Amino acid sequence: MSVNVFYLLLELVKPFLRKNNWRALCPDQRLSLTLRYLATGDQLLSIAFAYRIGESTVSSVIKHTCTVLSKVLAPLYVVPPTSEKWEQIAADFLRDWNIPNCVGSFDGKHVHIQAPPNSGSVYFNYKKSFSIVLMAACDSNYKFTLIDVGTNGSISDGSIFASSEIGQAVKYETLNVPQGQIQLPGSNQSTPYFFIGDQAFPLMKNFMRPYAGRRLEEKKQIFNYRLSRARRTIENAFGILSARWRVYRRPICLDLNAVDKIVISTVCLHNFLKTQDEKHTPEKRLYCPPLFVDSELENGQVIEGTWRNEQMQSQRLQPTGAHRASRNAMEQRDILADYFVTQAGEIPWQYDYIRRGTNRD
Repeated sequence: MSVNVFYLLLELVKPFLRKNNWRALCPDQRLSLTLRYLATGDQLLSIAFAYRIGESTVSSVIKHTCTVLSKVLAPLYVVPPTSEKWEQIAADFLRDWNIPNCVGSFDGKHVHIQAPPNSGSVYFNYKKSFSIVLMAACDSNYKFTLIDVGTNGSISDGSIFASSEIGQAVKYETLNVPQGQIQLPGSNQSTPYFFIGDQAFPLMKNFMRPYAGRRLEEKKQIFNYRLSRARRTIENAFGILSARWRVYRRPICLDLNAVDKIVISTVCLHNFLKTQDEKHTPEKRLYCPPLFVDSELENGQVIEGTWRNEQMQSQRLQPTGAHRASRNAMEQRDILADYFVTQAGEIPWQYDYIRRGTNRD
């Protein structure tokens, strides 16, 4: 974060960080302390020594500042898209990832926490650690569009999406996504706008997931590759988030309400800093420079971004078994699979990519 961007952020939150007590830290100290904690993941005691204040004061400052960051930044940078914005997101996915009518890529991450008092196994996940879940969707440029925080990690991964608020909003179509069938480019076939996810998510008419099984026919393998390729957006979005905000490197040792605010504030800061990056040419971007995220060669070979060199503590949702899907949902997926092997819908390297056996789900 540049000095100019720090002061831009400070101007947004300063009115809410002022304290009447003359002995209290001033707003810029409170913000810098909190950003240090989020960006480095330092122990509270280490920060207390650096600022020459008590450990309990550090904890209090972080909790309050993260609450302020969430309150101020969320309405500006993590706002559920309008109908027009969803259409723009779909256009961007087509331009950047060659997938039509896609309005977002979904995934979830287990965020490791200290076991809450008297919680038993409520937050104990399949990896034998305590966690809450961050469920999110992103656009084609790695910015988060929808988030849901706080589901306890003990819930089976197949149920996390279904039980989350955004999962319910997708299912019951309450997200302002334009309704109806949208024609596929260069084709007389059409599909609704849809989200995409991996095997941890259900197949619905407005949510596409890969075909399950091995030895799939070629068009289904290509569909899975094309979906996997576009899903790299959310994989990279979470990767950037975890690499830039190293608070995710170890269990967060604060109360659950504070953990929720920390997660929300880092998502807000991610979108805020991505927005500031977009004001500059790629080589001058500080938060997410070009080599930081995955890129592709002309033959489809993936060059992994440098964020992958970081040691991550968070973990993805675990793929689950088959979900019951409606006939309509399966038909929509088949339409897309057929489209991806037409002249209008194919990308030049997809057949070589599949035949090389390099597709990974």
